[in-house]
Amino acid sequence: MTKIAFVGAGSTIFTKNIVGDALLTPALADSHFALMDIDTVRLGESETVARSMIRATRTGATVSTHTDLRAALDGADFVVTAFQVGGYKPCTVTDFEIPRQYGLRQTIGDTLGVGGIMRALRTVPVLWDVARHMAQLCPDALLLQYVNPMAINTWALAEAFPALKQVGLCHSVQNTVEEMAHDLDLPKEQIRHKVAGINHVAFFLRLEHDGRDLYPLLRDGYREGRLPKPPLLMPRCGNKVRYEVMDQLGWFCTESSEHLAEYVPWFIKQGREDLIAEFGIPLDEYPKRCEEQIADWKEQAKVLTGSDEAQVARSHEFAADLMNAIVTDRPCAAYGNLPNTGQIPQLPLGAVVETPCLVDANGVQPSVVTDIPPQLIALMRTQINVQELTVRALIDQTPEHIYHAAMMDPHTAAELDLRQIRSLVDDLLIAHADWLPDWCRPQKAA
Repeated sequence: MTKIAFVGAGSTIFTKNIVGDALLTPALADSHFALMDIDTVRLGESETVARSMIRATRTGATVSTHTDLRAALDGADFVVTAFQVGGYKPCTVTDFEIPRQYGLRQTIGDTLGVGGIMRALRTVPVLWDVARHMAQLCPDALLLQYVNPMAINTWALAEAFPALKQVGLCHSVQNTVEEMAHDLDLPKEQIRHKVAGINHVAFFLRLEHDGRDLYPLLRDGYREGRLPKPPLLMPRCGNKVRYEVMDQLGWFCTESSEHLAEYVPWFIKQGREDLIAEFGIPLDEYPKRCEEQIADWKEQAKVLTGSDEAQVARSHEFAADLMNAIVTDRPCAAYGNLPNTGQIPQLPLGAVVETPCLVDANGVQPSVVTDIPPQLIALMRTQINVQELTVRALIDQTPEHIYHAAMMDPHTAAELDLRQIRSLVDDLLIAHADWLPDWCRPQKAA
């Protein structure tokens, strides 16, 4: 029996998706799902939903719940991480409120920028604990890492635990294909594509339908004002930033306009409300969405936990496909985030890059991509600068590199001067003190 451990199983919708995918995959249908979370209420809800799906699919799968990490990991074949250290409140709220006092506005703040840096400082030590216990209890297990900031987390894991089998997984490629299919009125299953870069800042190097290059349709549609259409996946958020970047740099990015706007210095600027309005940038959207998701989940929980047999449908996550390929040795292709050992020779070795991967019983094997245009590589390097300095801060326990990482962030540097950035980071470190390692001692508190 395959054992699949979920760390952060209280993320019930995500857990439901992965468990459902596994139940619909014959080689995984009789797995044991070990659900672990520190929130016993959410954990209980996830258990109820998982058991309901098992009844609906009539498989031989079993479920156990744990608040102890080691019990969940013991003997696991696969470990899925999907947690948020510090939660929406207080930590995500803090990551928005304090920067806003300095005039630094964000859209999501979980991947790059000061919000992403703070989230990494809170998250990586917990992931290291998971890896440390995996080395003792399930050394051959594959870690399927879904937690943001994806690149920083995966990079820090690789540096501290080089023997760990891991891959960072995301759904930005699948989401973007769905959005482009929506804009072009094409079936998403018929779009052929090749993507490479770094997580959230990867680009579609090939985009075709029936042998036809789709880029002329995207470019002409944008220049003529027909595209983008109102977004399919996030109706309140415009999708114009990605189209503008495509128009200027030549290629379409994998991450939403909402995310991309805060990764670059070009769109969110003090005194440029016209720019914010023109490109439909949803400032502070993420906290609002979190509030709505919490309210929505309470309603969904009533339905899901009250159903004897929950509906089970396949999601677009890669996790079950990867697990199936490894268990059965039937190869599949998926986009994975792994340390760069040469698969993108234009980017620094060790940086975490996202490329097509072949997955089989030998594990996750990245393909080599050598044809990324230099302007895209240049943009990726601006992100890698922040990622690398944050990783160095964590590995070397060097607080000063936290400040350096924030200073190198494109959006932060476009808005604030060096002294403002140092003061902002001090304030964030003080506010997050209960969630951070002891060595992260802010200068104001020293």
